[in-house]
Amino acid sequence: MPSLTRKAILSFGFSLLLLVALFASISMHRFQQPLDSVTEARVFEVLPGSSLTRIANDLTEQGILTSPLFFRIAARWEGVEADLQTGEYRIEPGISAADLLAKMVAGDVIQYRVTLLEGWTITEVMEALAGQPKLQQTLGEASATELAEALELESTNPEGMLHPETYFYIKGTTDLELLRRARIRQETILQKHWQNRLGALPFNSPYEALILASIIEKESAATSERGHIAGVFVRRLEQGMRLQSDPTVIYGIGEDFDGNLTREHLRTTTAYNTYRISGLPPSPIALPGETSIISSLNPLPGDSLYFVARDDGTHYFSATLEEHNAAVNRFQRQANTEQDGND
Repeated sequence: MPSLTRKAILSFGFSLLLLVALFASISMHRFQQPLDSVTEARVFEVLPGSSLTRIANDLTEQGILTSPLFFRIAARWEGVEADLQTGEYRIEPGISAADLLAKMVAGDVIQYRVTLLEGWTITEVMEALAGQPKLQQTLGEASATELAEALELESTNPEGMLHPETYFYIKGTTDLELLRRARIRQETILQKHWQNRLGALPFNSPYEALILASIIEKESAATSERGHIAGVFVRRLEQGMRLQSDPTVIYGIGEDFDGNLTREHLRTTTAYNTYRISGLPPSPIALPGETSIISSLNPLPGDSLYFVARDDGTHYFSATLEEHNAAVNRFQRQANTEQDGND
């Protein structure tokens, strides 16, 4: 009789083990199969401080998982309970619970992008950041001086100190964090090319090179011309000539500029009017890209001291004032003729 009882117990235990193993096998198979509940792309957010239990429950409450149990078991079995990262996750049809767990462990969160364009001013940069709903806004209506302090700049003006390119960020990133990345990027590029600059240049610091680079950036959208424009400005500085750059005048006018640059504007003295002041203005006037920075530090040789815009956006370069004035008259006549033809 005892022998029969032991056999029954062993048989029951073995059957129970088989059932558990079968249940675990089926559950693991289902854990690795696409989730039937995900029929369209959706976003799930792991909030800061969320525990594994909270995450599994939230997934279930939002209808992504049918039960939180096996998600918790799998995370603990794999030893990743403490590795689930906060952020927004894009959940696409075809994803399995196992894929979702791996995604959270890897921190494969949704990334957003914002592009800072070459030639933008700091005002335009801040307007672009303010238009990013997933970016945490901490700077508000900060003044230029306050921005410079927040970015830990030596200058009190942050103009030109950010590198123009596309930046990726995740929800919760602050505007200041993104600006700091752009500042570090610009400093890195500037220092790299400062080390490879031509020997004799009429400025003494990377910051002065950045100022010239910003003027070059605003003078021409044609990358191929920037080395020539840099050459003109460097030769003018070397010879004690004023830069006479229209973009610096416009920058000095600020918000009052209505798009029409007049002779009165050229005659009005501001800290940025290079028709009235000698040398460089006190700060950059825009975000210079890497090409403009390289050009400012490696100007092309030549004898031109003047340039005038052509109707195709490129420039005509002249070595003498007489030649320059003739070019100005020629291109103005062409522009007037085209205007008359369009009227």
